[in-house]
Amino acid sequence: MAITLTTARAEDRTAVEYAARLEHVSKSFAGPAGQQLVLDDISLDVAPGEFVTLLGASGCGKSTLLNLVAGLDRPSSGTLATDGRPALMFQEHALFPWLTAGKNIELALKLRGVPKAERRGEAERLLELVRLGGAHGKRVHELSGGMRQRVAMARALAQDSRLLLMDEPFAALDAITRDVLHGELTRIWQETGLSVLFVTHNVREAVRLAQRVVLLSSRPGRIAREWTVGIPQPRRIEDAAVAELSLEITEQLRGEIRRHGQH
Repeated sequence: MAITLTTARAEDRTAVEYAARLEHVSKSFAGPAGQQLVLDDISLDVAPGEFVTLLGASGCGKSTLLNLVAGLDRPSSGTLATDGRPALMFQEHALFPWLTAGKNIELALKLRGVPKAERRGEAERLLELVRLGGAHGKRVHELSGGMRQRVAMARALAQDSRLLLMDEPFAALDAITRDVLHGELTRIWQETGLSVLFVTHNVREAVRLAQRVVLLSSRPGRIAREWTVGIPQPRRIEDAAVAELSLEITEQLRGEIRRHGQH
C-alpha cells in the first residue's frame, strides 16, 4: 500500500476538516524474527479543537502512533495528514538546563522565525498562560517538576501549532501536582482552541481530560473501541461519573490484556 504524508498550509486551514487524519495506517519494525507489526490498520480523525486520549497497555504502540503523527517516523503503509506541523510534549521536560525558563521558550520562538525583538514579550505571555508569570529568569534547577512541565508546555505552545501531541507528560509527577496540571491543561485547551492528542496508560486521566477516549488493543495495536465522554468540564478525577466510565474502560482494557496473554 502507498504511503502518503501531507501537511496543510496555514492558508488552507479553513478548508481542513481535521487536525489529524490517519487512514489504514500500519507500522512494522525489523526484529530478530523478521518484520514485527506494531500498529495495524489504524484509521482515526482528530477534529479541530478536539481533545482525544489514546489509551492502552504498555507496548501497544501508543507512543509509536504519536511519533508517526509528529512526523518523527513514517508509517509502513497507509495515509496520514495533519493541519500544520504538530507540537510535541514528552514525558520528560527536555528543557536545556543552561538556559533559563524564558530562554528555553525563546529558543522555540527563534526556530519558528519570530523576530528577536518580539521573543521576550511572547515568552512572558506564554509563561503567564501556564501561570508561571515572573519565572522568565529562573534556571531549570530552580523549578519543581510541575513547574518544569509548565515551561515545557509553554515551549510547545510557542511553536504556534494547532495540534498538540502529548506523550504521558504527567506520568512522572506526584498525584497532587498531576491533578493541578490536569486542570491547567484543560483550561489552556479551552482558552486556545487547540486540538490535543494525549497518550496515557492511566484510565482516569484519560477520562478526566478527553472528549473522546480511544483504546488500542495489545500488540499489534488496533483500535479496539472508542468512548465519547459527555461529562461536563471541569471534571475531577474523583467524580462519580469519571469513576463509573473509568471502570467500564478498565474492564475493556483488562480484556485486551488477557487476550494478548493468551497468544
